[in-house]
Amino acid sequence: MMNPVDLIGDIHGHATELKRLLISMGYERAGLGFRHPDRKVVFLGDFVDRGPEIAEVITIARAMVDAGDAFAVMGNHEYNAIAFHTSLPNKPNQWFREHSDQNRKQHQATLDQLSPGELKDAIAWFQTLPVTLERDGFRVVHAAWRDQPISVIDRALQSRGRFTPEFLAESERPGSELHAAIEEVLKGPELKLPAGHKIVDKAGHSRDTVRVKWYEPPNGRTYRDYHFGSDDVPDLAIDPVLLTGMTGYPAEAPPVFVGHYWLTGTPLPLAGNVACTDYSVAKGGKLVAYQWDGEPTLSADKFQWTENGCDAPSP
Repeated sequence: MMNPVDLIGDIHGHATELKRLLISMGYERAGLGFRHPDRKVVFLGDFVDRGPEIAEVITIARAMVDAGDAFAVMGNHEYNAIAFHTSLPNKPNQWFREHSDQNRKQHQATLDQLSPGELKDAIAWFQTLPVTLERDGFRVVHAAWRDQPISVIDRALQSRGRFTPEFLAESERPGSELHAAIEEVLKGPELKLPAGHKIVDKAGHSRDTVRVKWYEPPNGRTYRDYHFGSDDVPDLAIDPVLLTGMTGYPAEAPPVFVGHYWLTGTPLPLAGNVACTDYSVAKGGKLVAYQWDGEPTLSADKFQWTENGCDAPSP
């Protein structure tokens, strides 16, 4: 049994809140990172973009991982950053993630805060991050634990290299199996809304798809009660054809921890063996950790958090 772990959700450049949360859980400064005598951290990805202290967040997280005081998985923002900064073969001014206004806006805080050298170094580290972590009775993934898509990603990493141009050429090709797998695992499964229906998501974008509660069985559900979020979703039955492969996360499976979903309010488990630790620190919310001590059934009283905007601790 490995040390008990503290699973920390999307930090998005909020180093002040990260330091406060670590100190509140008994971690102390150790070089550039933090260390606990009995516990380790698991970072759930999304270190970059949005927040004001991106370089410091990367420094702390990377130092802790390198020292064996933490583990980390990739978030969709790390994946996006790799694609944004990797040029197409023989096309140095074209990129696997288009430098559109929308994509640049999402990534702008990172572009503003990191030097070209720091960006290059960060991207190289992101490429080493695993997409999933499974050990000693628990699982970690940024958005959704989906066995078949995870297998697709693992095979591609082995055959094409770790987020190499060869990997990205396939993962960024709409309609490919690898593209669909990356979308599900790092961004969450989505369902297309019925014709004529659209929603405006939390980022203000108009969408004709909704994220769904992939950890729950979908049978008999409507779009409104199966979607993940607080959007104005129609209370209409879901076409069963769209639910192929959606079976929920088995109740007997190991606890799984995710980030990604911009939740609000008081942290609670999503299911007996599913917890999300992204509570919107980059939108004035909380930076949240779940303190896991080996329990198979997750509990609300194991969440710890710090609010955005409080005074910083003495590191």
